[in-house]
Amino acid sequence: MKILALSGSNADNSYNLALLKFIAKHFADRYDFEVTSVKGLPMFKEGEDAPAEVLALGKKIQNADLVLIASPEQQHSVPSSLKSALEWLSSAIHPFHGKPVVVVSTSPMPQGASRSQLRLKTILISPGFGVKLFNGDEFMMGLAPSQFDENGDLVNEGTIKFLGHFFDEVDEWYEQVTK
Repeated sequence: MKILALSGSNADNSYNLALLKFIAKHFADRYDFEVTSVKGLPMFKEGEDAPAEVLALGKKIQNADLVLIASPEQQHSVPSSLKSALEWLSSAIHPFHGKPVVVVSTSPMPQGASRSQLRLKTILISPGFGVKLFNGDEFMMGLAPSQFDENGDLVNEGTIKFLGHFFDEVDEWYEQVTK
């Protein structure tokens, strides 16, 4: 399965990007990952044509079998960088139509960006998207600064074990929604 792992953060040292990189490395024998980010995309402007960078991201989404989005939480919601990218992708082009999408998150705070996940899922089921949204177990990892070692690997064996369980559920769900 070809997975586009999309970080919704524009931070220089994004924990969500680090999480996606770990997932891609940890499951490299199971999936074909491409890790990318919304960092650097221009802000959405209604009525304007989508810029080349947004069209390129849209093409990556179209070519993926599944999109895995990692979103930080800012002011109890998704960051403006991710929201802006999603506005481009749901207004100017529509690469998410019928696409299986899975959401994960991490945060320096204990709740692991749980409110961001809820807001993001609400956005993804709004008009202009048409995604097939995974709603099984949720992966939201709190206290991100203490979760990674100096190599970007997760240090908690329980978290790594749960990731395995999480992706087992994703695989079962994916089989059902792509029949």
